[in-house]
Amino acid sequence: MSVFAPLAAVTLVTSLVMAELLKLLLRVAEKAANVARVCRQEAPLFQLLVQEKTGDDKNKKFVQDFKTLADVVIQEMIRHDVGVQFPEMVGFIHGEESNKFENGLGENVTVTVCATEEETATLLASVLDGDHIAASLLARAIHQNPATIDTDTDSLTVPLKPSELGIWIDPIDATSQYIEGREEVLQEGHLSPSGLHCALVLIGVYLRDTGEPVMGVINQPFNYKDPTDGGWRGKHFWGVSCGDLNICSLCPPKRGPERGQSLSVVLSSSEKQVVKESLTSLCGPEKLIYASGAGYKILCVIQGLADVYVLSEGSTFKWDSCAPHALLRALGGGVVDLTKRLQCSSGAQDHLTELTYHQANTECRGADRWANHGGLVAYRDCAQLRSIIEALKGKL
Repeated sequence: MSVFAPLAAVTLVTSLVMAELLKLLLRVAEKAANVARVCRQEAPLFQLLVQEKTGDDKNKKFVQDFKTLADVVIQEMIRHDVGVQFPEMVGFIHGEESNKFENGLGENVTVTVCATEEETATLLASVLDGDHIAASLLARAIHQNPATIDTDTDSLTVPLKPSELGIWIDPIDATSQYIEGREEVLQEGHLSPSGLHCALVLIGVYLRDTGEPVMGVINQPFNYKDPTDGGWRGKHFWGVSCGDLNICSLCPPKRGPERGQSLSVVLSSSEKQVVKESLTSLCGPEKLIYASGAGYKILCVIQGLADVYVLSEGSTFKWDSCAPHALLRALGGGVVDLTKRLQCSSGAQDHLTELTYHQANTECRGADRWANHGGLVAYRDCAQLRSIIEALKGKL
């Protein structure tokens, strides 16, 4: 009996650690959502967010690109908070944005989250050319802890160690919808193609060795407006998929359309015409739906608002797909590389074409190193995936 005690103790400790990691990611995602909301509701920040400088001010990158600063602040806040609690993950926490800025004086400033709110405000003021009001508002949101998020993760048993994991962060997915700020009302059970609700905070966890997504947190900062104070409230989703363990905060949607009904497919409005025509032949024109944001489109599949998301272009990145991919895996689905899957002769090879997150494409430079170059199909049901692949074979 004593021979097995140390192994049992290690497993218990590891499981507790993984439950704590999920709790932390939910908490920092809500902090990120708060920052996103503050940037829209506080006048000094909102003006920087939406105004486009012209003429002599055009070289002031910090104002012109405040939306990128908001992204970077969120990204670095998540990187900071995770690194403090899990130092073994430092160096494997990746994000969409560079954290280096040039201010109006031509000085290069590296954006980080400091130990105190005052220090962070001072650093941000140097990026914002001395705008201390905006810097203080932003720093306050970064250092403010959110209310406790209720989620039953204490009993979660995941046989993984933080030293085996990496993280992808998309601080504000669908940035254009976030900037435009259209306040659409979400209807239960219906996909809404555009608006603030398409902007998501995405945090995905993957295995360093294989690149498999094993944990994902999605926060939708602008889910609904509270009638009591008119303020925006968010909603969060999470999933864990590791070995035989598959658990998600959402119940699995019903498995596919009823007999006689066709698949519903969500697409980008800029999708290739040949793809639209091929899927129209399969599904019918009324079953092709268009929406903004890669993360939101995959979330629609997760929620059962669409059966499948198809993208033929290599216009998404690892930070877009990692988090929602983990949730789909927990629900029995996944995200495949469309080009690779079209080249397969058998549906039995579906798992070989799933997207992975640990290796860059060394033939590319910059952000393109982490692009999902082959396009993708996000799905909940393997039979539906095969129907889509059959419809597109020989067309791309």
